[in-house]
Amino acid sequence: MTKYSGSGTAGLSYPVSVAHVPGKGITVKVEADDKERAQLAENHELLSVGSFTADFLITPWKKDGIRLRGHIEAQIVQACVATLEPIETQISEDVDTVFVPENSRLARIRLDESGEMLIDAEGPDMPETFEGDRIDIGSVAEEFFELAIDPYPRKTEADYIEIITEDDEEGEDEVKPDSPFAGLAKLRDKN
Repeated sequence: MTKYSGSGTAGLSYPVSVAHVPGKGITVKVEADDKERAQLAENHELLSVGSFTADFLITPWKKDGIRLRGHIEAQIVQACVATLEPIETQISEDVDTVFVPENSRLARIRLDESGEMLIDAEGPDMPETFEGDRIDIGSVAEEFFELAIDPYPRKTEADYIEIITEDDEEGEDEVKPDSPFAGLAKLRDKN
């Protein structure tokens, strides 16, 4: 599973026993409380997490695997990368992943004759592995939540901000080249 930035503490942890999952599956609903939402905000460098819910269906997959399907909904507030103003964002992410016990032959990475790893970009993802008879559904939800967050949130009306330093103010009369290459061309012409 993903290691999170910030304090390193997972925001959500909901271990679920998958030792005897019935054929029709079991449903699990995860709803983050205030403390968990605060930890999610810290872990993912958000201003706040207003709400977080995840609904999952856990079903058997092949002989000893588990399939987890569901949906995550969250309301988050991020800082705009241009203005640092708060931006409210709605996260709506589908989840569909497979887990197999760590000793399963399905967890082994396939190699070709030369020892190169075989990866099919269009094919399904490799199954995740789990130890014992539990899968931390909260950790899975947090991983998919993290993938759904816009890493560069920007208000639609935000303009680019020009940062002027003291050095820039002192040399206002100085003509600067249009690009680094223009400056290099001037150096070349002097020689």
